[in-house]
Amino acid sequence: MSFSSFDVKEQIRQSVDIVDLVGQYLQLRREGRILKALCPWHADSRPSLQVNPQRQSFKCWVCNIGGDIFSFLMKIENVDFPEALEMLAERANISLKPQRPATINIAQPGDASVATAPADTINDKRVLFRAMAWAEEQYHRYLVDSAEAEPARRYLDQRGITDESIDRYKLGYSPLAWDWIIRQARQEKQTELRFSERILERIGLLIAKENGSFFDRFRGRVLFSIRDPQSRPVAFGGRILPGLSDTSPAKYVNSPETPLFSKSKLLYGLDSARDAIAKTKSAVVMEGYTDVLVARQFGIATSIAVLGTALNERHIQVLRHYDATVTLLLDGDEAGQKRTTEILDLFIAEQIDLRIATLPDGLDPCDFLLERGTAEFNAVLAGAVDALEHAYRNVTRDLDIQAEPHRATQALDSLLQKIALAPRLRADTSADNRIRESGMLVRLARMFEVPEELLRQRVMEMRRNVRKPRGAESESTTTEPLQVTACERELLEILLLEPECAAVAVAEITLDSLPSPHVRLIFEKCRELVSE
Repeated sequence: MSFSSFDVKEQIRQSVDIVDLVGQYLQLRREGRILKALCPWHADSRPSLQVNPQRQSFKCWVCNIGGDIFSFLMKIENVDFPEALEMLAERANISLKPQRPATINIAQPGDASVATAPADTINDKRVLFRAMAWAEEQYHRYLVDSAEAEPARRYLDQRGITDESIDRYKLGYSPLAWDWIIRQARQEKQTELRFSERILERIGLLIAKENGSFFDRFRGRVLFSIRDPQSRPVAFGGRILPGLSDTSPAKYVNSPETPLFSKSKLLYGLDSARDAIAKTKSAVVMEGYTDVLVARQFGIATSIAVLGTALNERHIQVLRHYDATVTLLLDGDEAGQKRTTEILDLFIAEQIDLRIATLPDGLDPCDFLLERGTAEFNAVLAGAVDALEHAYRNVTRDLDIQAEPHRATQALDSLLQKIALAPRLRADTSADNRIRESGMLVRLARMFEVPEELLRQRVMEMRRNVRKPRGAESESTTTEPLQVTACERELLEILLLEPECAAVAVAEITLDSLPSPHVRLIFEKCRELVSE
C-alpha cells in the first residue's frame, strides 16, 4: 500500500496516542480533561500548548500551531509528511510500502572506489538514523570484543567506568586505522546496511579529503554515544586515549552539526535522565561524559552534561519543560570558575531556577565522587547558590564594601550591567520577567546596602546609553569618543577580519573581562551568532 493510502493513515492515527507521542518530547501536566506543556516553538513561560486526548490533537494558543500526531511529528522533528508517516508507522509496528527504493547499499564489498549516494538518500533522516545506529553498534562491539581495544577498556576502568555502564550507554572505540568504519560498511553481510561513504560523512563519522577520499573522524578515540530525546543515537563524543595524544592535539572531538545533531539543543544523557528529572524536579548539569556516567553509578540519576559548549539559552529552554531546579556543577579548576560568571546572563533572561555548585580543590565530578563518595557530593549540591548570589560572591571576593566604596561601586555596576543588557528585559518584557528583575534589584540593594531606587535609576541610565534609537544623538555621542581599550579594539578587529577565530574567543573570553559596555554588547551578540 502507498504512502497516500487513507486506510494506512487512519490505522496509524488510531494506533499512536498523541499523549504518548508528545510526552516523549515535552513534559506534560494534566489539567482536567486536557494536558498542558511549555510550547517548544516560542519563549513560553506559562504552559500554552494543550493536548486533547479525546480529539487526539494539540494546539498552542500563543503561536497558533496545532494539529494531529502527523503535524506534531513533522513540526518537532522538522521532517516532511512521508518521513513522519514512516516514523509513526514504525512506532505502531505497521508495515509500509515505500514509494521509492531507499538505495543505501552503494558501496560493494571490496570496492575501493569512492561511493556516492543519491541526494535524496543522504538527506533522508530515516536512512541517517539507521546508519548512526549501525555505527554505534560497530564501535561498541569493537570496544567490548577486540583485543586491540584493551587500552581503551583500561582507560575506562581507570576512570571508574564499569562494564555495566559501557553496555548500558553503548560506549565504543574507534581504532587507529584511517578507514576502519568504511571497511565495516563494505563487509556488511546485510546489503541494506552497506552504507556509502557519503552517508557516513553526512552523519559526521568521516571527513572528506581534497582528493575525494575519506578518513575516520574519531580514530584512536573512546566514543560516548549522544542520543536525542527518543534515545536514538545522533552523534558521538570522542576522547583521545592518553597514550595517543600525538595523533591529535584535541583531547575531545564531538560530531559536527548534522541533520540529526545540533549540540546547542541536546544534552548528554538527558534521554535516560528524563524520568528522574521529572520525578525529583531537579537536574545536575556537568561538563564531561565520564562525569555523568560515574555520577549515575553513584546514584545521581539526574546528571546530564553539555556537549563541548557552555550552557546556553536553548539548553535552558529544553530544561524548562521539566519545571526543574537546574544546578550547574562545573569543575573546580580556574577554567570552570571563569565560566560560571557568564551564567548570570541566563539566570536573568530565563524563567528558571538556575543554581551553581562549586567543587573544591580543582576536582572534577568524576574524581570527586571516586575519592569522597556520594554523601560529600550531595553536600556540595545542597550548598549550591543561585547565579546572582554566585556572581555577587565573585565580584566581592577580597572586597570590604564599607571600606572600599570605589571598588564596591565598580562591582555593583558590573552586576547592574548584566541586568541592563539582558536580552529580554526591554520595553516589551513580560510581567514575569519584570517581577524577576525587580526581585534582583531588591537583593542587590540589600547586598550592597544602597537604596533600591538608586539601582533602578542606574539600570535605566545604562539602557538609555546603550540602546538609543537610530539617528538619535546626545552630547555623550557627539562630544567624546567611545571609551574602548586597546585590547578591546584588537578583539573587535579580530572578530571582524578573522571570523573563524570567533568560537575560540567566545570560549576563552568572559564578558566580565571587557570594561566597555558597548564592546560587551557586541561580544554578546557574537556569542549568540556562534551558538546559532
